Amino acid sequence: MFTGIITDIGTIRTHEQRGDLRLVIGTAYDPATIAIGASIACSGACLTVVDAGTDAAGHWFAIDASAETQACTAPGMWTAGRRLNLERALKVGDELGGHIVTGHVDGVGTVVGVGESGDSWTVTIAAPAAIAPYLAAKGSVTVDGVSLTVNDVADQPDGTAHFTLNIIPHTRAMTTLDEAAPGRPVNLEIDILARYLRRMQARG
Repeated sequence: MFTGIITDIGTIRTHEQRGDLRLVIGTAYDPATIAIGASIACSGACLTVVDAGTDAAGHWFAIDASAETQACTAPGMWTAGRRLNLERALKVGDELGGHIVTGHVDGVGTVVGVGESGDSWTVTIAAPAAIAPYLAAKGSVTVDGVSLTVNDVADQPDGTAHFTLNIIPHTRAMTTLDEAAPGRPVNLEIDILARYLRRMQARG
């Protein structure tokens, strides 16, 4: 379980196709504090640490991305050189600064617009039809692992939805959202409360 508050930006150093895709990710996290088998959210995808260490280039940890993980996440995000939003699993007693995030990617959205609003940045994302019913103005959503508040939602004729976010300078500086541009795919996770409410409605 996570909160969507990013604590490091890692960079994929290498990727090697084995049975799964083995990724070595450079990080500021001290590997002495990372247990093998621990969970780290990588741009919204909860992945298991299989190795960690330090070399001349700095600290790193390794994960295996299964075919299912690759199929359910944004295209191109597992390539060498890609920057990833990192968050370590929530511990009992930690501050819940964002919202409850599971690290399970529900779908892939696409950035359709960016703009300036004072010192902040507005980002509009097209969400697939399967996710659209779970989005609400002033509700929570996770984009590439970042906990954000939805400004507004515009339902589209084809069942999809466009939702707009306000990215403050701090969030832009501390996450990979500074790379948002039209056409960029992003990992989306809906609010867990919205998920349960939708299920309750469906059951009548």
